[in-house]
Amino acid sequence: MSASTPGAPARPRALPESTLDTGKLFAARLQAARVRPYLATALFALHPVESRSVPTMAVDPYWRCYVSPAFVDRTPVEELAGVWVHEVSHLLRDHHGRGDRYAHRHELTGPAERLRMNIAADCEINDDIFGDGLVAPEGAVRPGSLGLEDGELMEDYLRRFRLGPHTAHLAWLECGSGADGLPRPWDLGPDGAHGLSTQERDTVLFRVAQGIVGRPGNAPAGWRRWAEEALHPPQPWRQLLGAAVRAAASAPGTGEDYVYGRPARRSAAVPGAVLPSLRRRPTRVVVVIDTSGSVSDAELGSALLEVAAISRAVGGRRDLVGVLPCDAAADRVRPLCGGTEGVELLGGGGTDMRAGFARALESRPRPDVLVMLTDGQTPWPSRRPPCRTVVGLFGRLRSSYDESDPEYVPDGPPAWARVVTIG
Repeated sequence: MSASTPGAPARPRALPESTLDTGKLFAARLQAARVRPYLATALFALHPVESRSVPTMAVDPYWRCYVSPAFVDRTPVEELAGVWVHEVSHLLRDHHGRGDRYAHRHELTGPAERLRMNIAADCEINDDIFGDGLVAPEGAVRPGSLGLEDGELMEDYLRRFRLGPHTAHLAWLECGSGADGLPRPWDLGPDGAHGLSTQERDTVLFRVAQGIVGRPGNAPAGWRRWAEEALHPPQPWRQLLGAAVRAAASAPGTGEDYVYGRPARRSAAVPGAVLPSLRRRPTRVVVVIDTSGSVSDAELGSALLEVAAISRAVGGRRDLVGVLPCDAAADRVRPLCGGTEGVELLGGGGTDMRAGFARALESRPRPDVLVMLTDGQTPWPSRRPPCRTVVGLFGRLRSSYDESDPEYVPDGPPAWARVVTIG
């Protein structure tokens, strides 16, 4: 007997919620591993978690991937493969750690700033991972759609755009705490099931980096750069240069430039007049790279990685970083505006870093910090330079050797220089 009244319209039946189609999801992961074999270890390390709280797919720092069943149902396998690669790229490139550090450093709070970090992180990933068998998912953010250039890092993009009408269509974007470091309500956290430990995460990163370096022709330039830094982590230049930067910023003469871009506060006391304010001169760094015959190509490659890390340490301002190749003679300081790809490391002769010191100090504006990357087989200046100095020595199994004199043992760096080991 029907409980409904005869002639009355039938009550609509509630549609059952869709369940996660794991077969389709795993087929997409296998497709991603086939077209990007160097990412296979990372792709299969991700543990999928069914979630109706995410619009598409999202990750947390513990290598869980939260997946919307409805999104899997409506998305072709080819596009799902692209989403797999996109999400695992957030974790491999440490966007959660970098985003959190950027937020604390620049005192950024609120979901709007985290959305901006997610957009910037997507721009870093999406500029070169699609194509060659990997289909870009619908709505994938590209740098060009925001008027930005390809090939930049998340931190670079964060300095180049703000949220506004041109980003309103990206309000739905949600790649999870693995993309910006901000915990989400659906996260299972560090103690939840199926999360990777710190050691397991490091193992995944190392194996992926080994696969990329072993077959460099199969990976885009962005992934090759990532792999080189993963296998040879640069020095913590933010800490190493921190004291030098603070000392330079507080030195006499750093606030002597007047600008009208930000009027002085005392303008309010002078009606009808706009008074300029003092502009604090940013800190300039010159990196002198030893290009003598005793320095190997691998060591020069490590030097370029350190230069890129130094530019990030000064806030990504490449115009504040100069590079000076030097063997027994030094040419001139060249700005890093075009990135490390445009740096020409010419040399191959003897070694005398005193010439590099002298030429760097002659440049204008004069550097606040000098960084010397060398094998140490060089005479050193007899006097301390009038700026902070950091000496990076290339790490070797044999700490000293000379082609013409096997008994040669170079003098160590002077006591007034901060010394670190490179590579």
